[in-house]
Amino acid sequence: GNIGRTVMKIAKALDMNILVYTRTPREEEENVHYTDLETVLKNSDYVSLHCPNTPVTKNLVNKERLAMMKPTAFLINTSRGAVVDEEALIEALKAGKIAGAGLDVLTKEPLDPENPLLSMDNVLTAPHIGGATKEASSRSSLVCAEGIDDFLSGRRPKYPVPPMRTKLI
Repeated sequence: GNIGRTVMKIAKALDMNILVYTRTPREEEENVHYTDLETVLKNSDYVSLHCPNTPVTKNLVNKERLAMMKPTAFLINTSRGAVVDEEALIEALKAGKIAGAGLDVLTKEPLDPENPLLSMDNVLTAPHIGGATKEASSRSSLVCAEGIDDFLSGRRPKYPVPPMRTKLI
């Protein structure tokens, strides 16, 4: 998706070789190689996740897949907490099976202060605020303004509003 492609551009600017697993492969480009998930996990120094939470991606990174990673590798999850089996991640981090993790999402949010990941030296956590950028805020404002203009002008909005679950009085 867009976020994964943006991360890929940054990695390319840092002259990294990039392995990509995606359900919608694109044309190969310099330093970018599309492959299967196991190859990505076995050969990457940094594994950055960018996928939705679906039945297919739930626990995508599990005990078996964490075991495929290098002991010097870092897992970065900025997608959805459920994509990573948290118990398996804790186990892998404690056992030194991977070097560390960077997480701005966890399975349970708001965060449980007792979650062991929050006190581990090889884990960096941040609040899930990836969408809180100037660009996202500007785009949201523009979409809202366009919707109001469409409505007041008698046009069907480009971005339909989902049906309301409650009645307005």
